Amino acid sequence: MLPNFKLQCHFILIFLAALRGDSRYLELQEAADHDPFQLFNANLKRDLAGEQPYRRALRCLDMLSLPGQFTFTADRPQLHCAAFFIGEPEEFITIHYDLVSIDCQGGDFLKVFDGWILKGEKFPSSQDHPLPTTKRYVDFCESGLSRRSTRSSQNVAMIFFRVHEPGNGFTLTVKTDPNLFPCNAISQTPNGRFTLVVPHQHRNCSFSIIYPVAIKISDLTLGHLHGLQLKKPSAGCGGIGDFVELLGGTGLDPSKMMPLADLCYPFHGPAQMKIGCDNTVVRMVSSGKHINRVTFEYRQLEPYELQNADGNSIPEFCLSSL
Repeated sequence: MLPNFKLQCHFILIFLAALRGDSRYLELQEAADHDPFQLFNANLKRDLAGEQPYRRALRCLDMLSLPGQFTFTADRPQLHCAAFFIGEPEEFITIHYDLVSIDCQGGDFLKVFDGWILKGEKFPSSQDHPLPTTKRYVDFCESGLSRRSTRSSQNVAMIFFRVHEPGNGFTLTVKTDPNLFPCNAISQTPNGRFTLVVPHQHRNCSFSIIYPVAIKISDLTLGHLHGLQLKKPSAGCGGIGDFVELLGGTGLDPSKMMPLADLCYPFHGPAQMKIGCDNTVVRMVSSGKHINRVTFEYRQLEPYELQNADGNSIPEFCLSSL
């Protein structure tokens, strides 16, 4: 396991919990050297997709990447629980309550959050999400079954829940729907290719990869004229209303990450940069006046690349502890 990946360790524990069915924290710690993204293996998805509908028990700390029906039943007081849901980047997630048996008056709760929160950091950030933070929560104890279904604004969502009484719990169904113009997304895999398109919309879109990666940008189309420039304290895209920036950091929230490079003008690449951070984000800022598009590939950096960072890379910020 690569050093200095505090954020990734949290996700590894979550992913492995879902993958292996382990319920004891120490067992998860011992398993943390394995690849958590095997949960998203295409063969595994095809195998599970053959079982219609897919059903299983939901754990107090869980991670799900497949549609299906999931039931949580408390076997003892469960006071700090969360389940993370993730789809493909081009998908929305809908969470539907089939049955809920909790004691709201006794301190139980069940809340859906539009996005992910980890250690106080949000994805998408408040700057990138179309709703204010308070509107991103749907509290069952306030709305009841009058609002059975909640759809996310991107490919990730989560629930928080607390159940005191053994035997109480809930059943929910998770489904995915196509998103023709995905804006914010978290990659399920450490390697891939993606095209981010913002068509005449005044919005900011972030694509997050929770791994140190090499990013290769092959095409960038903006509403004005070429170049990749490293960010300097007094430099950047300035007053240009449409641009792409590369961000790196150790948390989940893009607004709290370090700007590493600006792409201010259209070009046909490739332009490549190695970013040895726990989390790498490609973020597009759009004025709404143009159709903006960026196509990029990414791959996880090998350990030797992190130990011998040189060339067009960012060692001073993300690799300072290596």
